[in-house]
Amino acid sequence: MTAPLSDDVRTLLLSRIKDVADYPKPGVMFKDITPLLADPEAFGALTGALVELAGQYGATKIVGLEARGFILAAPVAVQAGIGFVPVRKAGKLPGATLAQSYELEYGTAEIEVHAEDLSAGDRVMVIDDVLATGGTAEASLSLIRRAGAEVAGVAVLMELSFLPGRAKLAGSLAGAPLDALIVV
Repeated sequence: MTAPLSDDVRTLLLSRIKDVADYPKPGVMFKDITPLLADPEAFGALTGALVELAGQYGATKIVGLEARGFILAAPVAVQAGIGFVPVRKAGKLPGATLAQSYELEYGTAEIEVHAEDLSAGDRVMVIDDVLATGGTAEASLSLIRRAGAEVAGVAVLMELSFLPGRAKLAGSLAGAPLDALIVV
């Protein structure tokens, strides 16, 4: 589902996302969100829309996925008055962690969360910049549930509709909402 945004906010956000052809490799059209982050009006509008979704989801914690998900999720957590929990690439967090492996196009990757940061009773909203193939988001949902918490929903700035991320996440969401502010 596409999250409800006014046409003005959608236009503002889209106007601040820059297409970079052939990056990081030939044939790829990279969606650069750094101009959006540099614009306080656009970044504020994005943060406000995500805070609204956190309220609708009844979230008590916000998970941000490494790395751009951190940038989007942290101000949402602050404005919503709830905790922020980073989900990192394996080996980046000290202490006890929960880890989850997932498949990449060529190989595997692993993400981790501090074991004590999520627990039973938490309703967790996952935030990331882009939903592409869905592997990282799907792995994060497994981590959240393994920690004993509930998935309240997933929200992304942008969904790449030509990739299978939404379909891949359908079963893992188990009824939790998936909202994309912009679908391209």
